[in-house]
Amino acid sequence: MAHQFLERCAMPSISNALANSAAKNLPPSEVANLPESSSKQIKLSITQVNLQVHLRKIPLLAHLSNDEMERVKAELRLKQFARRDIVLQKGAVGDSLLFLLHGQLQVIDVTDDGRAIGLRMLKPGDFFGEIAVITGSTRSASVVALSPVLVAFLPRLTALHLFSHSPSVAQQILGHLAEKVQRDSEFRALLSINNTSKRIYSYLQLLKQHGEGNIEVVENLPTHQDIANMINTSRETVTRALLTLVQKGIVEKEPHRLIIRDPAGLKKLAQGDS
Repeated sequence: MAHQFLERCAMPSISNALANSAAKNLPPSEVANLPESSSKQIKLSITQVNLQVHLRKIPLLAHLSNDEMERVKAELRLKQFARRDIVLQKGAVGDSLLFLLHGQLQVIDVTDDGRAIGLRMLKPGDFFGEIAVITGSTRSASVVALSPVLVAFLPRLTALHLFSHSPSVAQQILGHLAEKVQRDSEFRALLSINNTSKRIYSYLQLLKQHGEGNIEVVENLPTHQDIANMINTSRETVTRALLTLVQKGIVEKEPHRLIIRDPAGLKKLAQGDS
């Protein structure tokens, strides 16, 4: 169901995504009528009532007043994208703030020679496209669907009104931008590491978070190919590095996540110590 935050899939071919990008643009009241595909299409059933509840689960919108929430709900437009579709195109007009409601997205940049470089992953509840909204500039990167996704588009003027009139939204935007600057700086430093295994271990260090019981985990683990694309290496290299971690007892691999059993051991490998 679309009111649940779900994830998954694999890095698409950029050329195919550009050729096949397509989406349905519907107001929330009509989303329940979307057709279902023969494969893994999202099955949707959203009413105005449970949309209201769902929007309260989005961190950026969670503390809006009822009046502000009604304004947002009236302006939102939902789009359904298939896996490999381009959700945002680099260089396009930044006329909306976007929220990922279902599925998984990857932010990418394309080099002058046509190579796709993964920048970060987006999970349900995340917002994106805020820089172009704030500055009135064009999109600085592309966003690709790694699975069937549902995205909400909030018009720029409504988003700017929230930024300037809602203290909770303004505070979160500032915090998000500060974290983004730090994350981008860490990621640039990671890409400068020559040793590919060390680069993979350092990337896992960036992804890890504290889970239940104060254990360290990597939730919603990207596929090996996704990780390879993010840090400019091969899928086989990622597979070997993760296997080494499992064999050393440093991590335990579960479907879609890693449990880090030996955080100190992972840190030591990331620092290049044997």
